[in-house]
Amino acid sequence: MEHDELYELVFTATQDALRDASGGGDIRLSRRMVGGSVVFRDSDGRTIKEQDAAAFFKKVTSVRDKLRVLEQKVNGHKGLGYADKAELQAYITRAYGSLTTFNFLFRDDDDRFKGTGG
Repeated sequence: MEHDELYELVFTATQDALRDASGGGDIRLSRRMVGGSVVFRDSDGRTIKEQDAAAFFKKVTSVRDKLRVLEQKVNGHKGLGYADKAELQAYITRAYGSLTTFNFLFRDDDDRFKGTGG
C-alpha cells in the first residue's frame, strides 16, 4: 500500500470518527424521495420489488452504521498489526465507495457515501 493511500485512509477514518463523536448529524432523506419508492424491475419490465423510499433509506444508512462499527473495531483491535488494519480499512473504504450508488437518497451532500476518490 502506498504512503499516500494510507494517509488518505487514516485521514478519512479520523474525519468519520470526529463526525461520529460529535453526534453524527441528522441524516435525512432527500426531499424528492419523501413519499416515493424504489422499484426493481426485471428485463421484461415486470416489477420484482417495490420498497418505500424511507424504508430503503433506513436500510442503506443501517449498512453505513454497521460499516462504521466494523471500522472502529478494526482500528481498535489489539491483535491486528498496522499493515493488517490498513488492509482491512481499504476494504471498508471500498465498501463505502460501492454504496455511492445510493447517494441520490441523501438530502445533504455531507451525508453521502464517499469512496477512495472522495
